[in-house]
Amino acid sequence: MAELNITRVDKIYHSRKGDVHAVKALDLAVKPGEIVALLGSSGCGKTSTLRMIAGFEEVSNGSITLGGKAIHTLPPAARGVAMAFEAYSLYPPLTIGENMSFALKSSRLPQAEQEKRVKDMAEMLEIADILNKYPSSVSGGQQQRASLGRALVRDAGLYLLDEPMGQLEPQLRAVLRGRIKHYLREHNCTTILVTHDQTEANALADRIAVMEGGILQQYATPAELKARPANLFTGTFIGEPPMNVFAADVSSAADRVSFTVEGGTTLSYPASDMSDALRQRLAQTPRISLGIRPHALHLGDGPVRGKVMACQWLGDQTHVAVDVAGRTVVSASQERVSRATGSDVSLNVAARDLHLFDHASGNAIAHGGTLA
Repeated sequence: MAELNITRVDKIYHSRKGDVHAVKALDLAVKPGEIVALLGSSGCGKTSTLRMIAGFEEVSNGSITLGGKAIHTLPPAARGVAMAFEAYSLYPPLTIGENMSFALKSSRLPQAEQEKRVKDMAEMLEIADILNKYPSSVSGGQQQRASLGRALVRDAGLYLLDEPMGQLEPQLRAVLRGRIKHYLREHNCTTILVTHDQTEANALADRIAVMEGGILQQYATPAELKARPANLFTGTFIGEPPMNVFAADVSSAADRVSFTVEGGTTLSYPASDMSDALRQRLAQTPRISLGIRPHALHLGDGPVRGKVMACQWLGDQTHVAVDVAGRTVVSASQERVSRATGSDVSLNVAARDLHLFDHASGNAIAHGGTLA
């Protein structure tokens, strides 16, 4: 186990068309044995970060240390890092088994131990039946699992997994996620996972680093990201379906706090539902962005009124899309709900489920009635 520290790291790509600042002053600490996911949309800087840690990209500014040792100036082979590539990168002349055992050849492990590691890993990843085949004769998903296995059989200070299951069908991905997390836990593997899949990040990671535009937006546990997003970007990026967001004007009285949203709908709550510090803050903040997660927006008697645009049962939950004053909001329920398209509905939300953000900066003001 080794601790990873990324300190004020920048990555700037230079070209004749102009510089691209892909990663901006990134600070990130990964504890020994911790699994961390870098999560974000395409181009957010997560893969550039992973490649700098691995040594395939130079660090423009800042430092990277592993186990207290600076590694950002070392060649990739000297960093003690194992990596599973999104593009597989298997050696065509070698069989799947030979590819998986390749990194073990330079170790001092007995041959029998090397073979056992490869066999056990192949069984875990369900590719034991193709160990004698060549990469060109197996599927993309099988090649991806071989690349993942090649990284995990190594003894390394850090494991880097770049979209390690992107080519797999959903059912197999669900099975392997559990097995891989158990393996990483059992072997105390310090791990960084790059993914754009929230489900994968939530299932595997202890903490998630949400990135956008090369900037770390928030670094927290999956539960914290959903319950207390640091800003409007994280609030809307994390969660499925996405958070509903309204621009709202705030008015405070001695006994009530009210939010008037687009279209004139007013959500009004007893002042006791808000902390004293939050009421003081809102008295100085007349306009906010109000966030409501779909599972907190309930059908029933409430001040928000609209017309049903769609009602979908997804097998384990219902999503109801509602037109409220010309914009679409979504209410989600774990129960099966039937609402006819075009029918009138009312919606309500409790004060404990409100997320308040600064309208100009997008930074969080409060969650559930208390300051962020």
